[in-house]
Parts: sequence; structure tokens; C-alpha cells
Amino acid sequence: MDWQGQKLSEMLMQIMLLVSAVVAFVAGYVMSSFKNMLIIYAASVGITLLTTVPDWPFFNRNPLQWLDPKEAEIHGVRVQKPKPQPQNTSKKPSKASKK
Repeated sequence: MDWQGQKLSEMLMQIMLLVSAVVAFVAGYVMSSFKNMLIIYAASVGITLLTTVPDWPFFNRNPLQWLDPKEAEIHGVRVQKPKPQPQNTSKKPSKASKK
């Protein structure tokens, strides 16, 4: 999922949850049933999860173009390679050898 897709997913999630909360509240009030309100809200949360969590193709419309390291060196961009970590070769004396 690209950055714009994440933004779209977040916006869809917030809108869908807000609308479903209002719809569930109104339906529960009209039916005078707290149980039905919770069932309607739980179903709409499930629909929201199925809509916003998977990486659907419409969330990938603006992919990032990464620069190849060889091409970066041609253009003068310095590519840093990770430095090797120093090995700790010193041995700690054991308690038995201190006596």
C-alpha cells in the first residue's frame, strides 16, 4: 500500500465508522433495542475492516519510484552501506579464577 493509499484507507475508515455509529444509534433508538444497535454497529465495523484493512488494488495507485543504487552513484548520491559491528573478543574472568 502506498502513502496515498494509506491516507485514503484512514479517511475511509473514519468516515465509515462515524456513519455506521450514527446509523446504528438511530436504528437502535427507533427499534428501542440496545441489542439491535450493537449488532448493526458490529456488522458495520466488520464491513469497514473488510474494506480498509486488505491491500486492495485501488490503494496502490501511486507507487513510489525507488532509485537504483548504481544509478544513484552515477548521479553523485552517496549510498551508505551498513558498517560491520565490532566483535567483542575479550573474555570475562570467571568467579573461580578470582580466588
